[in-house]
Order: sequence, then C-alpha cells, then structure tokens
Amino acid sequence: MKKLLSKIALIFVTGSIIYSCSSVKKVPEGTQLLTKNTLLVNEKTIKDERIESLLSQKPNSKLPLIGFPLRLSMYNMAKDKPDSLYYAWLERKPNRRENLAKFLSNKQVDRLSESFVVSGFSNFLKRTGEAPVIIDDKRIQSSRNRLKAYYTFNLGYFDVQVNTKRDTVGKKKGSVTYEIITGTPSVYDTISHSIESSALEPLYKAIEPQSLIKKGNRFNAEELSNERARITNHFRNNGVYHFQVNHVKYDIDTLNNDHRVNVNVNIENRYIKDGDTLSKTPFRIYTINEVNIFTVNASKKDINRIQDSVSYRDYQIYSDGKLNYKPKALTNAVFIQKGDLFSDKNRTLTTRSLGNLTVFNAPNIEYTEDPDDENGLITNIYLVPRKKFSWTPSIDFTHSNIQDFGITGSMSVAWRNVFKGAEILQFGARGNIGSSRDMANPNNVFFNIAEYGGDIRLTFPRIVFPLDTRRIIKKEMLPTTQMSFGLTNQRNIGLDKENFTGVIAYNWQPRSDLTTRFDLANVQFVRNLNVGNYFNVYGSSYSTLNDLAQIYNIDPLNVDSNSNLTFDGAVNFIDQVVAGQPGGLTPEDREYQIIRSIGERRKRLIENNLIIASSYSFTKNTRVGFTDNNFYILRAKIETAGNVASLIAKQVDAPLSENGNETLLGVEYAQYVKPEADFIKHWDFGKKNVLAIRTFAGIAIPYGNANSIPFSRSYFGGGANDNRGWQAYSLGPGRSGAINDFNEANLKLAFSAEYRFNFFGQLNGALFADAGNIWNVFDNVDDPDYTFNGMKSLQDIALGTGIGFRYDFNFFVFRIDLGYKTYNPAKEMSERWFRDINLSRTVLNFGINYPF
Repeated sequence: MKKLLSKIALIFVTGSIIYSCSSVKKVPEGTQLLTKNTLLVNEKTIKDERIESLLSQKPNSKLPLIGFPLRLSMYNMAKDKPDSLYYAWLERKPNRRENLAKFLSNKQVDRLSESFVVSGFSNFLKRTGEAPVIIDDKRIQSSRNRLKAYYTFNLGYFDVQVNTKRDTVGKKKGSVTYEIITGTPSVYDTISHSIESSALEPLYKAIEPQSLIKKGNRFNAEELSNERARITNHFRNNGVYHFQVNHVKYDIDTLNNDHRVNVNVNIENRYIKDGDTLSKTPFRIYTINEVNIFTVNASKKDINRIQDSVSYRDYQIYSDGKLNYKPKALTNAVFIQKGDLFSDKNRTLTTRSLGNLTVFNAPNIEYTEDPDDENGLITNIYLVPRKKFSWTPSIDFTHSNIQDFGITGSMSVAWRNVFKGAEILQFGARGNIGSSRDMANPNNVFFNIAEYGGDIRLTFPRIVFPLDTRRIIKKEMLPTTQMSFGLTNQRNIGLDKENFTGVIAYNWQPRSDLTTRFDLANVQFVRNLNVGNYFNVYGSSYSTLNDLAQIYNIDPLNVDSNSNLTFDGAVNFIDQVVAGQPGGLTPEDREYQIIRSIGERRKRLIENNLIIASSYSFTKNTRVGFTDNNFYILRAKIETAGNVASLIAKQVDAPLSENGNETLLGVEYAQYVKPEADFIKHWDFGKKNVLAIRTFAGIAIPYGNANSIPFSRSYFGGGANDNRGWQAYSLGPGRSGAINDFNEANLKLAFSAEYRFNFFGQLNGALFADAGNIWNVFDNVDDPDYTFNGMKSLQDIALGTGIGFRYDFNFFVFRIDLGYKTYNPAKEMSERWFRDINLSRTVLNFGINYPF
C-alpha cells in the first residue's frame, strides 16, 4: 500500500510540473491566462452557478477532483500551422521532395500537407480542445455590468456596487476578483392593480389573496415573472381566450429613498390590428359553443370530402369515409365540452388523452370565434389515423456464454382500433437457433439449440373491470388496461423450459409526475423438460460435489472410469450423504452441510414453478424535460403471490405433493409477499457535472405453501446496472463467496453514487461507488455465511468502485464501466480492503444509457 501511494504521489508531482510549464505554452507575451474567478458578496466568497453564468470569461474547463485542464492541454499539443511546418521539412533537404515524388506524384506530395498525419491530428486537437482563456479588460467590464444589472433589477439592490481586481498568480497567469457590495435590499410596499377590461376584474380579485407579491417581501424579478404566469394561467383557464403573458405589465416606483417599492399590476385592453391601424378592445370571456371532431386521412384540407357524420353527446363527429370509431371512444378522450368556458388545461388534457390512444398521429386542436356569438368559440379537433396494420420484423446475430453463435429473429403485427374503440391488438413471434459446443449433439448438426415463442397483447384505452371505477380512476388519469399472454419453448438450453405467462394489468396517472400500475393477475408457469442436465448447467456445483466425492464417496456406481461423478451418480451421492451412508459424515460436519445445500438448491431449481401474483406499484418522477438534471424518482412496489392459488386449490381439493404442500395443476404453487423500494436523486452542478445516487431495498418473504422464493422472483447482485465491481450473479449471498453458478437470494440492499462529468464533446466520464449485497432470510437457508443475521450482517456489504466512460449519441448513451472490488466480504476480515484493485482484475461492464 505504501508503494502504491508513493507511485501516485510521484505521478502527481511530475504531472503538476509538466502542467505548470505547458499550460501557458500558447499564451502571448504580455497577457495572462485566466486561472480563477472569485466572487465576493459582502466580503463572503460565494459559489453560485447562476451568478457565475453572468461572467463573460471563465477559466478553461478542468476534470473534476484532479483539476486537470484536459481540453486546454489538448489544444496546446496541437501544432500551429502544421502545413507550413510540413513544407519547411520538405525544403530542409534539397532532394527530399524529389525522393517522395518518385513514389508519389508532386500533387500527392502537396496533398500530404492536408492529410491526417500532417494536419488532421492537430486540427482534431484544436477542435476538441479549448484555446487558453486570456484575461480581457473589456470582458471584465462586461461582467461587472451584468452583475450590477442582475443585483439591481433581479434582486432589488438598487444601490449595489461592483468592484473588480486583477491579480498575478504565476508566470503568464492571473485571476480576477469581483467584489459585490449589495447595500440594503428594497422591499414591496404598496401593491395595487389597474384593469381596463371589466370582465377580468372579478377573475383577478378571486386569485389576488394568493399573489406571490406581498408587502414586506424583498423585490425579486423572478417572483414578478412567476406572478405574471400565474395570472395568465388563471385567465386562460377561465375563458379569456386571447389573453397572453405579455398582457400583464408592472409599473414599479423606486423613486423614494427608503428602499420601498410600489408595484402596480397593469392589465390593459388588448390591441388588434385593422389594416394598418392598431386599436384597443376589451378582453371577453368565451364559452365553447361547438366541438367538432374530424377523422381525416391526411390533413384538415380533406374536410371538403366528408362522407359520414354522427352526433353524440353534444359532439359532432365527421369522417372523410365510413366512421370506423365508436363515438364514445373518441369523446371519452376529449375534455373540451360544449357550454364550458375556454380552458388551456382542457386543451392540454385532450391532447395528452388523444395521444394516449396511440391510434392517431399528434392531434391538431383549433379554435375559431363563432360568427353568430361574439362570446362563443368553435372547437375543431383534427385526427389523422395511423395505419390500421403495421408489421415490424427484426433479425440479430448473438454470442453468449450459452451459445457460440446464434441467429435471433422476431416479428410483431399491430392491429389498431380492432374493436372500433381505439383498442390495439398485437401479435408477436420470436425464434432463436444457435450453436453450442457445450450441449449434447449426437447428430453433429451445427445448429443444436433452439428457442421459440409467441405472445399476444390487447390494450384498451380505459379500465376494463366488472365494477365501475370512474369515481376512483377518472379519465383525466389516462387509464389503460393491458391483457397479454405468451408462451416460449427452449431446447438444449439449460434445463430446457416451457414458460407460459399471462398478465392483466391497469395503468393510470393520478398526476403528471405520478404513474400507477396494478397487476390484477400475473401468472407464470415454468416447466423444466431436461432436469438430468442440471449438473452440466451448474458446473460449479458439480465441481464442488465431485471434489468432495473423491474423499467421501464409497459407491463405485456413482463414478465413471476416471473416478468422476456421473450426473446421475452426483444425485445418488447427495442422497446417500443425507441418508448418512458414505464416509461417516454427520449433520454437524461442514462438508455435510455443503452437500446438503447443493442438493436442496438442485431440488428447488429443477422444480416446476407456478406463480399467480398480484401487485401494486407507483412511480413519482419530478424530472421536467430531458435536460433536467435536478430531480428525483421514487418507485415502490408490493407483490403478493399464492393467495388466489390457495383458494382455488382448496375449492378443487387438489392433492398434496410428496413434500406435504398444496398443488395446483400438479405443481406446488409459490406463496410470498415481496415489498421493494427504489430511490434515485440527481444534483446538477452545471457544466455537465452531475451527482447521481440510487438506493434500493427489497425482500421476498415466503410463507404458507412455500419456504423459498422462485428463481425468477429472487434477487441477484453484480452487473452493469448494479454493483459493477462484480459480474452479474457473482456477488453473495452474504459472505459466502458466490460459490454457485447463478447466486441469488431473497433480500437485497444496494446503494450507488456516481459523479458524472464531461471530458470533451460527446465523451463523458464518471467516478462511481456501488455498495450492497444479497442475503437469505426467512427461508430454508440457515448457513450464517448466506443469511442476514441483524446489524452485524451489514459488514458483509460489498463495495465496488471504478471509472466509467460514456459516449452520447443523442438518442442513446453507450457506456463502459471499469469496476474493482474495493471491499470484498467473501474474504477474511484482514484481506477485505483493496486486495482486488489491480488492472488484471478489472471487471468490465458494457451498457446502454445510464445505470440509474
């Protein structure tokens, strides 16, 4: 460890010396490189991105933590006028051009000056790098003026003073200090209003008590802007069709000297243009007189070819052909109603709701003034249907630890508006053929493994349920119902499986930042077809068992000619040890416990599974827009399984299994409760610097008919989206050391932190730390190395750290993470820290988009 620290210190010192000499390489004589801006507000140093953004000059960007100006260094590495240097090199020896021309033409010799070798690399360094930021007095003055304007007009410090000072901090280097003396802030005093349109007066008075501008509060331009938006939203949601945010103006009186500001909210009549003249006219409150819905094939111009129409609940529905939609399906998605006041909110809800149907392109909603009623509006909604049928094929070539080469093909067919209620019926089929040297291949064919399957999904844009749920789940929540059924079949893959799934689920959005899902029924039936292949798939379990058999096996029928256990012999060996036959092993012996554990795990994994579950989950996401990096996401879910199956089993008087458990369809059904929560938080520090954290906790508790959790519902640790110091399924449980091929358990705790930053251009980096583990608890595992035993088990939390690289392609992010086992609970206490931080032990993870 001391040698490592010495090397790090040497590298740091050497790098610092090189950097100090090279950073000013291209700074002209008599000028200074800007190294730092300091903001002093009333003699206190502040760091505020919003204030710093006002400065006209900022130092060259640096890598976080180490503070190295990578892009400046890249720029300094570029050669100035590399083409001129090339020609100077050509002329340095009289015969150099002639010698080159013997292999290349004179034209090609000249074109070499534009090649990547000569000029391209330097041009790349200049484009990607950053030119040195030279301190400019004019820009300092510009920054000073911006700061003064901000503190004056945005924060109400009308007698603010801003002073600047330049300091030399090294050869050709300097810093700038901005000293801001705010003085006394101004506060609101008298707040009044003047409204020319009499129709707006009662609307304004209704919301005046909730005004953001209150007497005694400090003057704040952002607050004034928010109040302007609040007034505008209220007016436009209460019938004032022509009102815009720029119709709210403020008359601000700051002439007195006691730092008090009088504000008058001034709403004048709107201006309309009549020819070349402008005239004022009062605002009016508009009511919706008509709502027309047009389903047209291309654009609103097709309304001249209307062939079908129908009236339904005060709506007029038109079509340029036969109307293919039930009127109720269209009007249920429309929140604009005849007789209501004009409302922006209703228009937005209508747009979202019609888009949620996914059978139309983006809707177009237009309002026109009713020629027969000066206070009336006619609403025209134009809907362009998407294609009724769509077909999406795909093909992919794969390689994995299961198959050396594989070809995967899939196709899906969507049938929109299948029952004329905007429903969508989707059929999917997929198949895979592959080649594997590890699988049985008696006929010596190249493609010796296969998987195929299909599914069907039906989506309704409403809640489909025997009881009326509209009072609880309103149509404003954009509810949908999904019913899906699928079947897959595997051959020569693992234990070979048949997997049937069926889901009935409901989704709705109580708020724009909150989504909810309720799975009424989530059924999964898994049937293993080749359980004799178990020890071929789970090779680590077989190796452990075979090693022990060399010591304790006394039955020659269990082994082959090389004294290795056969697969059938491995099963017999387990049974014999548990029965107390070979080697004198007793339940107190560690080897006995290992062999019994392998046997119990085998029985659990070869069992057919029947899971009939229900679940409720919600997700709160405060993110506003793709560029928002100050947000949090909270997900919570609770799932229960086995209760419905238990009722059915009792009603049909299903027989008990050989273990004494209840069965359904001849299979022991799973029974458990599984709560889990996931929290993600992002902080944006500006300049593409983001800190992101994630916390996860989940537990699946078996009860009733089960003493363990099905493999598909258990937790695992490691992988590109979990603890990146370990590969997927290779962490835990507990301090056991991941001795199985696929390690899983029913309790999981995880915490991750990642600091993201920009190298240059679209290339970003990240420093990360992932902590967590999985354990067994409340199930049939009692080995203390595997189980969670209170607070002392927290010392088994693994820590993985590392660095990541991300390239942003705009529509997705490609990610590479290099993880290291910083704290490994599988080792002895004295060897857990830092023993695996070595380039040869790097865990490489690839991923698409960010891990959280």
